[in-house]
Amino acid sequence: MLNTDPVRAFLSQGHLEMAAEVATFATNEIAPRAEPPDDRSARTEARELLGILGRGGWLRPILAQDLRGCCLVREALGAASPLADAVFALQALGSTPLLIADAALRDRWVPGAVEGRFMSAFAMTEPDAGSDVASMATTATKDGDHYVLNGTKTFISNAGIADWYTVFAVTDKSRGHRGISCFAVPAQTKGVRFVRPLELSAPHPLGEIAFEDCRVPADARVGAEGEGFKLGLATLDRLRPTVAAAACGMATRALAEALAHVRERRQFGKPLAEFQLVQEKLATMATDLTAARLLVYRAAWEKDGGRERITVEAAMAKAFATETAQRVVDAAVQLLGGRGVLADHPVDRLYRSVRALRIYEGTTEVQHLIIAGELLKAAGPKTSEVH
Repeated sequence: MLNTDPVRAFLSQGHLEMAAEVATFATNEIAPRAEPPDDRSARTEARELLGILGRGGWLRPILAQDLRGCCLVREALGAASPLADAVFALQALGSTPLLIADAALRDRWVPGAVEGRFMSAFAMTEPDAGSDVASMATTATKDGDHYVLNGTKTFISNAGIADWYTVFAVTDKSRGHRGISCFAVPAQTKGVRFVRPLELSAPHPLGEIAFEDCRVPADARVGAEGEGFKLGLATLDRLRPTVAAAACGMATRALAEALAHVRERRQFGKPLAEFQLVQEKLATMATDLTAARLLVYRAAWEKDGGRERITVEAAMAKAFATETAQRVVDAAVQLLGGRGVLADHPVDRLYRSVRALRIYEGTTEVQHLIIAGELLKAAGPKTSEVH
């Protein structure tokens, strides 16, 4: 069960009840499922997990734009199954631009997404445009009442299995990032091609897709032309706390596994838990994890309370929580010793899964730049030097 005591001040009674329910669901329905051994089985399992989450109603916080609810679900799923967490994350990423900017496209795709019938993907990253989104090369050229998309997207989760792609493309190169627009493109559209899978050490349906003279109607554009960059940033701004929540879930599971191990494992005539160096490691893991969770739910509480942007809060939560989770999982591996690197152990799965969270939806370094930029902006213009 999720321990809501440290973050109770940021949760409503409904959220407290949701936390208990989703933890039970994740423990009973998700955690017992075997980790897929390869990319092909991960793609099949992702679709299965989508159906399970949809039927259970656990994707509804996305439609409700309940950020604290999304965080609670991702924290529980992160502890039970990193792949299930990724399935939830992609439903949120693909759906949120539609929820923000386009009622017609929202009504077409999002209800099916939260019911687990339609799988989403978020297609922004390119071979030469990762953190530098303004370097995007995929184009969407206006042709009458259609747009023609051309370009390649890479490191796209759900590539090849999604029902639609939320795609970002350049409609006016002369305007830089203000010339980027967003489109909802059905996967079966002529000109959409799944190029290849990209296989990770922790099986996950990642891949590369290409748009080759792909014609989509003008009403497939999400929001106004040229607002794609702004829309993408707003989406990431909302959802970064949920990435941080998933990281906390993984760290929570790692700490629980470590605690169980050190209480049972005996060396030099006594349990590992009685060694002071082990206790110091456990204390640091627990303290850092609690601090991370407070940052996560503070950010989500601010957004649910009506804040238009939570740029700094989201960046702090993601940067601190994902870095903390990496350290906590690594410490758990160290405490478990050889058992912690056995492929069938939960801690090994967490070790292979947690690393990506420090990269996707904005690297830790990018989060630090965001935080510093906002601090400098708030400080005002530089004062003139006194001579």
